[in-house]
Amino acid sequence: MLYSMKHVVENLDISAKTLRFYEDQGILTDISRDERGRRVYSDQNLEWISFIRCLKETGMPLSKIKEYKGLYEKGGTTFSIRKSILMEHKVEVQNKIDEAIKNMEEISYKIAMYELQEEEVKKNPNYNF
Repeated sequence: MLYSMKHVVENLDISAKTLRFYEDQGILTDISRDERGRRVYSDQNLEWISFIRCLKETGMPLSKIKEYKGLYEKGGTTFSIRKSILMEHKVEVQNKIDEAIKNMEEISYKIAMYELQEEEVKKNPNYNF
């Protein structure tokens, strides 16, 4: 099945400008055109766009995505390298998640402290903190 750019933009929450940029950068390839010259996207294109977004949203730089794409295009001989790139990225993402959890705990602690202080103020309006 083929999808219009409008469909892709609306359903994958990505801008037309970004799609064209990815195409210009060689990250998004094999985009067909309809009889009027407008871009149309296949199911395979949509899967790749979703994967690009996943990598971008988890902090992978475009240069690394381009490297991955280039390796993918070389075929099965690059399987282990591509796997390694994704495994390294997964570790980086997990480290960011761990750091975010640590930060969330610190924020939650501070909120809890404010809630305790609010209770003290309710009990004793002259309480100074």
